[in-house]
Amino acid sequence: MTDHPTTLSFLCDLVAFPTVSRDPNCDLIDYCAGYLRSIGASVDIITAEEGRKANLYATIGPQDLPGVMLSGHTDVVPVDGQAWSKPPFEAVVEDGRVYGRGTADMKGFVASALWCATQAAGQQLKTPLHLALSHDEEIGCVGVHSLIDMLADAPVKPAMCIVGEPTSMAIATGHKGKTAIEATCIGSAAHSALAPQAVNAIHLACDLISHIRQLQDDLADNGTKDLAYDIPYTTLHAGLVTGGLALNIVPDHAVVTFEIRNLTTDNPDKILDRLRGALAPVIAVARQRAPHADITFNMINTYPGLDTPLDDAVVEMLAGLTGTGERIKVAFGTEGGLFSQKLSIPAVVCGPGSMAQGHKADEFVTLAQLDACDAMLAALIDRLAQGIG
Repeated sequence: MTDHPTTLSFLCDLVAFPTVSRDPNCDLIDYCAGYLRSIGASVDIITAEEGRKANLYATIGPQDLPGVMLSGHTDVVPVDGQAWSKPPFEAVVEDGRVYGRGTADMKGFVASALWCATQAAGQQLKTPLHLALSHDEEIGCVGVHSLIDMLADAPVKPAMCIVGEPTSMAIATGHKGKTAIEATCIGSAAHSALAPQAVNAIHLACDLISHIRQLQDDLADNGTKDLAYDIPYTTLHAGLVTGGLALNIVPDHAVVTFEIRNLTTDNPDKILDRLRGALAPVIAVARQRAPHADITFNMINTYPGLDTPLDDAVVEMLAGLTGTGERIKVAFGTEGGLFSQKLSIPAVVCGPGSMAQGHKADEFVTLAQLDACDAMLAALIDRLAQGIG
């Protein structure tokens, strides 16, 4: 770290921490905590039970007032199997771009937030600045829950939140929720020569997938629409199918992992109830040959969507900070929906870079986007110094 760190120098340091979701992030959290404490911030670290990962919550300014929270995740997706032309965990600056895993999603924003904290520490803020850094966002906003639990018990909560996922600095007021389900299909085994006497679990899985597709078609044709999204309706998607031991054995077990990405107006539990209802006749027929036959659902993970009103104070404030009137909704999920639903903290998504560059080889963010984010956060510090009522 330099004596006068910049967003770029922070980003170079952050990229060097290989914080793939399967690996620890504590070294990065310790780096951020050490720096933030060195400039006078109050810092809390929430360590996960196994001690390998942690969240960070920091405040600069008055401790007894609700402020503006900058939220970002510290984990990144793997680089395995990707054809990188540059070292993924070393920031490389070329032609106005910064290459490296996480530069767009979303260490660029975290770096800008650290730079923002530096500027805030040099002023007498009337409204505090909060930083929230979480782990395991890339596997379904899993890690942030302990930070949310801490804030739920705190005497003062942030007044509003800016989630810095990459939006090319446009203001995103919404995203869909996500529910991931593991469906276990239970049949009965037999020699394949006697297949009609058994219940093929893979066939049950195919019946399930067929009903998922039928329900998807109905939602597309007749369901609620929100034209702010590229895909304006709730979607269902089967992503993993496993089952079978050998060709000459009727399989008695198969698993289908599928997801629902729902508009905030659609309840994923009710969608699952519709799917269960459609499968009931399938299961009833299977039980005529195998009384224990079944298709059971196990929810792996879920997080809510985000739909912040356009006239909410956080939207209006961010419009003033960025000078843009553009409002969008994004396809990917964030922790913003959790902050909004569980803590009643209104949230928007706005950050440097494009998700079109994320999760792929030679991921990058442009220096121009980092500069735009710095400008937004510098304007935020001016607002916090004046006080946000």
